[in-house]
Amino acid sequence: MTLDETYQLGYILKTHGLRGHVVAHFDVDDTAAYLKLKTVYLALPGTPAKLVEHKIEKVQPQPGARVLLKLHGIDRIEEAEPLRGSQLHLPLAQLPELEDDQFYFHDVIGFTVVDENLGPLGTVENFYELPQQDMLAMRYEGQEVLIPVVDELVSHANQEKKEIYVNLPDGLLDVYLKPSTRQEDEADEA
Repeated sequence: MTLDETYQLGYILKTHGLRGHVVAHFDVDDTAAYLKLKTVYLALPGTPAKLVEHKIEKVQPQPGARVLLKLHGIDRIEEAEPLRGSQLHLPLAQLPELEDDQFYFHDVIGFTVVDENLGPLGTVENFYELPQQDMLAMRYEGQEVLIPVVDELVSHANQEKKEIYVNLPDGLLDVYLKPSTRQEDEADEA
């Protein structure tokens, strides 16, 4: 299993107790959907591109998006400690089905961004999952433009046409294309 064939489910936060349990954060809406999880792939902190398969003995929900995990063969705190910070991955085939107008970020990389007023703008290059909100990164006239991924701005994706539809607020593109007043003043002084 390669990294490209998986999606990140979450990551290991810390050890728990002396018998090899770990506390993990699952980046999902409902951790209960993963209580019967049998296998997970770990990307260890020092080798993020290499995935190591681990059988799961137990998944126990905790408050919020946390779960208590018991991995097969990890029976002591000394064996669990090196797993701290590891990313947890699952095969892409295990992604839950979405409603028609929803999409996974990795599915729309390379799609054309189409604004309802301006038409085709550029290509989706990346997504940044920031603490405040997720951002779509698009290449537009040689500049990276970030678009907040919120229902008011990003409406839906068309898988057949490979297009993602947005309704950008007036002036958003100008922020990236026009130099700020401060930059203009600095250029004039030089």
